Amino acid sequence: MSYGGRMALSFAMTSLVTVIILACVVTVVWGGAFSDYTRANVEEIAQVAAEKLAEGYEREGEWNVDDIKDIAESSALSDDIGMQVTDTSGVIMYDDTWPAAAMASGAGGSGARKDSHSPVSKAPTDPESAVVTPIVNSEGEGIGQVRLWVLGSDALLTKADTAFRERTFNAMGLAAFIAVLMAVVIGFLVSRMFTYPVRTITNTARRIREGDLSARTNMRGDDEIDQLGETFDEMAASLERDLKRERRLTSDVAHELRTPLMAMQATVEAMQDGVYPTDAEHLETVAAETRRLARLVQQTLDLSRLENHTAPLRLDQVDMVQLTQTIVNNQHQLFHNKGLHLRFVDEMEGRSAVIICDADMITQCIINLMSNAMRYTPEDGWVVVSVHGDRKHVMVTVSDTGIGIAKDDLARIFGRFWRADASRAREAGGLGVGLAVTKQIVERHHGFIAVESELEKGTTFTIHLPRELEEGSPSTTMKY
Repeated sequence: MSYGGRMALSFAMTSLVTVIILACVVTVVWGGAFSDYTRANVEEIAQVAAEKLAEGYEREGEWNVDDIKDIAESSALSDDIGMQVTDTSGVIMYDDTWPAAAMASGAGGSGARKDSHSPVSKAPTDPESAVVTPIVNSEGEGIGQVRLWVLGSDALLTKADTAFRERTFNAMGLAAFIAVLMAVVIGFLVSRMFTYPVRTITNTARRIREGDLSARTNMRGDDEIDQLGETFDEMAASLERDLKRERRLTSDVAHELRTPLMAMQATVEAMQDGVYPTDAEHLETVAAETRRLARLVQQTLDLSRLENHTAPLRLDQVDMVQLTQTIVNNQHQLFHNKGLHLRFVDEMEGRSAVIICDADMITQCIINLMSNAMRYTPEDGWVVVSVHGDRKHVMVTVSDTGIGIAKDDLARIFGRFWRADASRAREAGGLGVGLAVTKQIVERHHGFIAVESELEKGTTFTIHLPRELEEGSPSTTMKY
């Protein structure tokens, strides 16, 4: 059974159980109250009959069967109520269960009592099936009893009462049927309302499985199902981006590997054909492209290990001022040879710059940023490396006066093999992987990297490293 069918059935079963419980409660509570009501009615009729019988007795001075019969047949008693009258000695003076001949016979005229041959009374003797009321004269003396019962009923239910009860239960049955029917209809409508977004998500997932990565549920809202739809769309968007990156990575890697390979192949073939002499200059060209290829493969491998968290972190306490200054000092001559000015600035003002990190990885990050600044800063330009911080982070900033980066490119600079100008980047020796590696290293340390740039004025990269790593994080569980 479908989810909608199960929900509609659940609504119907819930309604049916509710109706059954209600019917049981009503039958017990209302049934008892209705029985008390009918008994009270019969008792009231018996009281009226007793008063009339007392009036007739006082008028005649004795019991008169004809008077009693007139009272029994009067409008005070309905046709389905039986009556029995006894005197103070318990002798039956009148009984509706006797035949008419027995009622008319007897000695002593109209006031004669029934003799010993009077028929047996069939009046109920069970107190629950009859009402007994004493007959009292005007002086308060008891002169007999009147017994009333309902013919054909042990619960003092007259035909009108029985009909009313049946109509009541029929109405309850009809209400129960309507309630169950409405529950089924409401359950069906509610199930359709609830299952529509589920079907939407299912259809979208099917489209994605069939290759339509642009499929979305476009669900928006605050309830749980709408939030599920939004989360699904975010997951689909992430999947689409990842697959596009994978395809782009395959294409980029093939392109990047082909460039040095083609250069080496062309040089080697030219030397084999005698176009180029086999001398140190051309062999150096092959060696340079081989080193370039090795660097590209190594950085791509490093990036993959960082993204998969398979590169171990060797954590230790590191003074970032001392580490950064050492890096700048070691790179100073290289920058000087390129005709660039390199300067280190300590902005900590005596505050501690000690953090827990992998010194080798952080060194690689800073060198990547400095190398990037050196490649894209024209001669006689400046590169400034500074260390500063706040209560939560220690920051390392690398600023240059280079060519800058367009605003539209800032969101893509940390992608694999990204270059604003591919030809100029290759001429400068860039592989397009360094910034991606730097970003992954910083994120492995639970930090982040920010960039600000303006064309023809320069670029500033800032690494934010937390002073304390999160407890229990995967990074802190690596071996030291």
